[in-house]
Amino acid sequence: MIYILLSIFFNALLFVIFKLFDKHKVDTFQAIVFNYFFAFTVAYFSSEIKFSIIETPKQNWFFGALVLGFLFITFFNVTALTAQKLGLSVVAVAGKMSVVIPVLFGIIAYNESSSSYKVIGVVLALIAVYYSSVKEQIVIDKAYLYLPIILFFGSGILDTTLKYVEKNYVAANETSVYLSVIFLVAGIVGIISMLYLLFIKKKKLSFKNFIAGIILGIPNYFAMYFLLKALQTKGLDSSTVFTINNVSIVLISTILGLLVFSEKISKKNLFGIILAIISIVLITLSV
Repeated sequence: MIYILLSIFFNALLFVIFKLFDKHKVDTFQAIVFNYFFAFTVAYFSSEIKFSIIETPKQNWFFGALVLGFLFITFFNVTALTAQKLGLSVVAVAGKMSVVIPVLFGIIAYNESSSSYKVIGVVLALIAVYYSSVKEQIVIDKAYLYLPIILFFGSGILDTTLKYVEKNYVAANETSVYLSVIFLVAGIVGIISMLYLLFIKKKKLSFKNFIAGIILGIPNYFAMYFLLKALQTKGLDSSTVFTINNVSIVLISTILGLLVFSEKISKKNLFGIILAIISIVLITLSV
């Protein structure tokens, strides 16, 4: 469970950093792109084994890492567009409730346990995500209905693919190598998009965004690293890991928003927090 707790901690740190980005007018897209390159650097130098990037295409997990790198940056853009068009509540609900996809995949494909405690816990977790995330009344413009649908399925497929490749192709001592390729691919795709914005859309590059990317890169790497380590832990089903991880991130983000950033919390949010705690307890008891 220590790996899950560490993943949750670094994800909560990411929440704080993104809030500070908004406060200091950081271009989040530029920071995200730079972050991937710095996260790649951290992954490369913290690897348990020596490796050459040139040799990684020979690895069985290489194609999966390419796909994941592309998905990472693609669904970040979908997340940003959804937030702009429909609001942050829609992003939080669609993104985090997508946990049902890897959970079902784990139970069906890997015959993971589906005890009554876990089933009730997962159902409560989904309800908790909704109520904890809703900051305003959700009204979805039908013209943009496709965005949360893409975000829901995309986020779920990303988590499922991450687990599938890790389980079938990645050795325990290759975690950092695997992550380094994912981050590098995401960074390269991001740079291509950034060049388009700079030269075609005439956006400006800022050194502040580069520094923000460095700050973001460290917790981003460790959040992913410890999530993968949790998925590799014997005795922990992926359905358990993903559910506890997702609902805990929503729970802590909501609490941090209240305590650190003085965000208002509604009765719905409080109800969501209580349900989140109950769901975590039930899923933990099912382990």
